[in-house]
Amino acid sequence: QVQLVESGGGLVQAGGSLRLSCAVSGRTVSSLYMAWFRQAPGKEREFVLGINRDGRGPTDDRFTISRDDAKNTVYLQMNSLKPEDTAVYYCAANLGGITTIPRRVDYWGQGTQVTVSS
Repeated sequence: QVQLVESGGGLVQAGGSLRLSCAVSGRTVSSLYMAWFRQAPGKEREFVLGINRDGRGPTDDRFTISRDDAKNTVYLQMNSLKPEDTAVYYCAANLGGITTIPRRVDYWGQGTQVTVSS
């Protein structure tokens, strides 16, 4: 059984940065396809970024996903945060491949709140 525990959320001003962590237990992080999703109030959960088992993943203008195999942990570095980034951020793990569809995720963390003030 895979367990995911997120941390690192909080309140930050617009333009600031946060790094979220997802501690993985039950399997090695290198054997999983990992991703971050988020869910804002009144909205559906949405995919943010994912990382393959080889440790490779895309970046966008402001967010970067990475992992530390020694710590069995995945990170989401978020820079230049905007009020619209306010959401509960969830760590997700899959056995068979990256998915951007929430209902296809195998394992979820409990979520961590990120609030960006203007």
